[in-house]
Amino acid sequence: MQNKWIKNFEELAVTPERKNALEIAEAGLQAISTADVVANSVKLEENILIMKGEKFDLSKFKKIKVIGFGKASCDAAQALEKVLGPKISEGAVIGLEAKTCDIIETFAGTHPRPSMQNVEAGSKILQIAENSTEDDLVIVLVSGGGSALLCVNQIECEQGQKLYDSFLKTGKTISELNTVRKHISSLKGGGLAKVLYPATVVSLIFSDVPGDKYEDVASGPTYFDKTTVPEVQTIIDEYELGDFQLVETPKEDKYFEKVHNVILVSNKTAMDAMAEKARDLDLEPNIISTDLYDDIDIALDRILGGRSSKELEVRPQVILAAGEPKLVVTKKGGSGGRNLFMAMKAVKLIDDNSVFIPLASDGLDNCDAAGAIVDKFTREKIEKLGLNLDEYIANFNAYPTFQKSGDMIMTGATGANVSDLFILLRKKI
Repeated sequence: MQNKWIKNFEELAVTPERKNALEIAEAGLQAISTADVVANSVKLEENILIMKGEKFDLSKFKKIKVIGFGKASCDAAQALEKVLGPKISEGAVIGLEAKTCDIIETFAGTHPRPSMQNVEAGSKILQIAENSTEDDLVIVLVSGGGSALLCVNQIECEQGQKLYDSFLKTGKTISELNTVRKHISSLKGGGLAKVLYPATVVSLIFSDVPGDKYEDVASGPTYFDKTTVPEVQTIIDEYELGDFQLVETPKEDKYFEKVHNVILVSNKTAMDAMAEKARDLDLEPNIISTDLYDDIDIALDRILGGRSSKELEVRPQVILAAGEPKLVVTKKGGSGGRNLFMAMKAVKLIDDNSVFIPLASDGLDNCDAAGAIVDKFTREKIEKLGLNLDEYIANFNAYPTFQKSGDMIMTGATGANVSDLFILLRKKI
């Protein structure tokens, strides 16, 4: 297997078990490669555009437009241009890094806190949407991170910053966060579908939301939203998030009659590919969850089995999971994200016969590392370095722990995002 994604693969793969675990991670990242997903899912046969089985006769439309937002949107725009080329009349997308496209304008925005960079791109996206007509086909590229990246004015930007900072302290789920986001935006929660009406709309969804709650991806700009302002106010009050200017999401069915939401990829795609790779390596996989929302301690116990676990003595050799475990940050000044923090805690729990990898599928775990690899050698290096692991954990300071031990997984931005991925490989005894 050609190791494409993990840049420091060879430095990390110092044991057969580490090598196998890293190859399984590689398989998961390759399966969700945005360029490959688009190439495999979007086809043009003469003048018929086929997207995951949905067919559109392009001769019926005067213009084809592309708009998008999220971590996969710029890569998806590049891939879509390879399929449609000059048939695209105009487009604008925002991701983490601008890409070179012939027709579609790409923007780099900030995440997870929105900024005025995002507003600049959002204004262009809104302009294209508002100028769309009944004779247009609008392809919307929707991916994880779009909730922060799609921002159309300064008020939404400021409210988005405030909401993110407040919610970070609660440790609550992305679904609850996005429910509020839908009601501080004119485009989320179905608002974009309303602006695009009566154009024909195809949303290509790159899902990052555990449990495949697709209406939560980028806060559901082309999905009908059932939640209401009073419900959102209850969430705000319960978690003491502050004061927000709330707007109601569109409730008229007509805005969604010509909207086609097409799911291209989710964390199940990665899970299936990792399970297949495990079998190729003569290992027995077990996918225990694709919607791991538990607190980090509980999530670790589910994956690692717990030292006092009463489960079967003979466990599968590879345990796979995906999701976004809860992390409540109670101190400022630390570094690293949810996956590195999870790895840091795993150092104290991992047995001598296991290797554990928590990995951000977008390649950026709130820092330039995607995650870390943990086994008994990690623990031994940390002990030899004299690092006070309890102190690092208390200060939520995971990045320097693995920077010093040399166990960070470096991929760079993958251009994909399907939630976090977790691999536990148990050595044959």
